[in-house]
Amino acid sequence: MRAVSIWISGFRSAVDNGRAHSVVVDLPRDQGGEDLGPTALELALMSLAGCIGTIFAIVAGKRKLSYESLRVELEGEKGEKTIEKIRGVLRIKTSASREEVETALKLTMEICPVGLIFEKAGIKPEIQVKLET
Repeated sequence: MRAVSIWISGFRSAVDNGRAHSVVVDLPRDQGGEDLGPTALELALMSLAGCIGTIFAIVAGKRKLSYESLRVELEGEKGEKTIEKIRGVLRIKTSASREEVETALKLTMEICPVGLIFEKAGIKPEIQVKLET
């Protein structure tokens, strides 16, 4: 795994993973940036949402829990310097029971690599399950 950040101008940089995937990070205009991409901190929260979605799909597959749609919505509460609290909702359209979905989410959070980084930093995401019909 690799990451390289190349400064473009102002507060804008291109971040690359060494596998031909890149994203631009920037600050909002009110912080002196051009708002041409998420901030690095926003990207961290986006990464957590993506990780939860990916790991949930792996866990659900192993548990034979099928679903028609899955959406992970997270809100990060920022303190003076960084994210201090994360709350969210996992919205899922499935015929599985709430208990099955909550078990899959619990297992997901136990192995989600990005979630584990947040947890080691003292931030345990609180995520509710919303079953959709």
